[in-house]
Amino acid sequence: MKPRHLRVLVVGGGGREHALAWKLASSKRVEEVYCAPGNAGTDTFCVNLPVAVAEFQRLVAIASGLGIDLVVIGPSAALIHGLTDRFLEAGIPVFGPSAAAAVIEGSKAFSKAFMRRHGIPTAAYAVFEDPAEARAYARANWGAEGLVVKTDELADVQSVVVADTLEAALEAVDQTMLEGRYGPAGRRVIVEERLTGAEASILAFVDGLHYRLLPPAQDHKALYDGNRGPNTEGMGAFSPAGVVTPELCERIRRDIMDPTVRGMALEGIGYPGVLFVGVMLTASGPKVLEYNCRFGDPEAQVTLPPLQSDLVDVIEACLCCKLDRLSLRFEEAYYLCVVGASVGYPEMNETGHGIVGWESACNERQTMLFHAHTRWEGDRLVTAGGRVLNAVASAPTLDEARRLAYQAMDAISFGCGGPVVRRDVGTQAIGLKA
Repeated sequence: MKPRHLRVLVVGGGGREHALAWKLASSKRVEEVYCAPGNAGTDTFCVNLPVAVAEFQRLVAIASGLGIDLVVIGPSAALIHGLTDRFLEAGIPVFGPSAAAAVIEGSKAFSKAFMRRHGIPTAAYAVFEDPAEARAYARANWGAEGLVVKTDELADVQSVVVADTLEAALEAVDQTMLEGRYGPAGRRVIVEERLTGAEASILAFVDGLHYRLLPPAQDHKALYDGNRGPNTEGMGAFSPAGVVTPELCERIRRDIMDPTVRGMALEGIGYPGVLFVGVMLTASGPKVLEYNCRFGDPEAQVTLPPLQSDLVDVIEACLCCKLDRLSLRFEEAYYLCVVGASVGYPEMNETGHGIVGWESACNERQTMLFHAHTRWEGDRLVTAGGRVLNAVASAPTLDEARRLAYQAMDAISFGCGGPVVRRDVGTQAIGLKA
């Protein structure tokens, strides 16, 4: 990478990528930020490129033609299917793991076996390619806490079923393996014990040998208040998560992060990028739910804004395997993100509805709006998919950050009753009722 005046390409078009582009654009080392495909929000300060994330050949050709100095890849699928490798073959530096390293998210069977090899605490599990064997295992291992059924590979939609009844677990196996609900991703399934406790999102910059943690976050996956309804890609998040005490953080470092990064190095899993570890804080200690090979969404929206270190410097340290020489600085504040989704999400998404009130939604200095599925129709902002907007606020207390974020989101409306908003983001941590 050149020392200054970098031309950076962010691949993706969601709220996570808006947050990444916004943070990169604030760097004194960056001359221009491009987004592919981006969204209506990134269009206000970046150069959006009308190229789909799946168009690897076009992305590489355009990046080469523009003289891009650094590529930052947001979505998992692009990393798992080798977009990093394609850019590297063209001689373009990339922040994001290779396909060989992204398997840590791309195959849950691999990641579970990796954890077993390196003594990393996780749920008891078994992997199946035969639905009859999976059903028999579910019956034999059914307990009061329930079971979880997951596809081995990444699916186009949320493909983790938390089963409260044996019938629900058996149905999940059938829908996944016999009925093809998740397509080829469901050829193999993992059936594992259901862990209970508070869930935390642990994100770290990784250079292959060393790591640096970001503030711990908590996500809200279920669509409705009280963790009811279908799982989504995330309806809100906040950081730092007080449930991850300093003592618990040290235990997560010792029992999970240290052996994970050490194990990746021992197995030759080269990894400049972000490692996102979903951790369940059980009564017997923290256990890994899953690994992700990228920033979370909406976790990026609450962990990137407080980063006071230059993101380009952090990325360069990751690429040069010098992260151990860098100390990250973060603002001492709480950040909270509320997601506004289209009516029908996650099963179906209303699109093309005009978005009203967004211009004046963030009238407080501590609030910002990260776009996800938005687009311009002339000078009119409209919805373009499931999760549409992210209202993010910062404050000295979580309660105040929550008030400001909801104040911003409540100023916005779009067609057929949207946005759909979960009303209890952060309430459990504060001890409030939604």
